[in-house]
Amino acid sequence: MKFWLLWGFDALVALGFLYFFLIGLVDRSVSSFNIVLWLTILGFLGAILGGSCLLKWKGHGFLAGCVLCLLALPTLAYLLFFAVILITNPRMN
Repeated sequence: MKFWLLWGFDALVALGFLYFFLIGLVDRSVSSFNIVLWLTILGFLGAILGGSCLLKWKGHGFLAGCVLCLLALPTLAYLLFFAVILITNPRMN
């Protein structure tokens, strides 16, 4: 259960990156200048999702969860930071 919860969260993060990549292709902000960066990010996300499923299938559930945490923990920290900024409404001057 915990594995699939983490996997689903990471899949949502990957879908967000894929969405912005496709929007960038449409409006031509993804160009030859930054396509390598985008493909590296998308490849990394695919490796996390695919590698964790492969590890779970091979019977290494704990290691699969650790791989998923590579993406989930920084994303959760960012979301927590953003929520604190929105809730506390600090003065920026």
